[in-house]
Amino acid sequence: MAIDKGHRFDIDFDHAFPQGLVMVGEVSPDNEYQSREDRAASRPVRQRVDEVTGKRQWKVMVTDPAETRAKRASFEITLLADVQPVPTTSEALPGMRPIELDGLTAEPRVAGQGEFKYQSYVFRATGFKQANSNAKTSRSGGTGETPKAA
Repeated sequence: MAIDKGHRFDIDFDHAFPQGLVMVGEVSPDNEYQSREDRAASRPVRQRVDEVTGKRQWKVMVTDPAETRAKRASFEITLLADVQPVPTTSEALPGMRPIELDGLTAEPRVAGQGEFKYQSYVFRATGFKQANSNAKTSRSGGTGETPKAA
């Protein structure tokens, strides 16, 4: 039994990115290539649609803090959703926010050229996970919840 080319493996976010990801910039539509002739003819820009799910494709630039090679640390992730996904976390620095992804899949690919080829992955997700409210703590070290009376 063989695995078909283009198979997407479901993968847990914490397993794929143990130190999390940092989103750089904003979520934007993943548009199809538009030639000079198309632009001159004022043809509308078309957003790509995923052939497997039928959902619109959105792209986001991320950085993996666990990656030791600078050239492989930043890459794009494709988000598959009918409407533009909105991050659930606030910015840590201007234009940068820690994120977690929901519905993550990995598709193996060969990257590089000539004798410098290496195993790579195309990551796709269905959106952003909700921000973890348990991680927020008050100055007193509590969880931010009011204690219940006994």
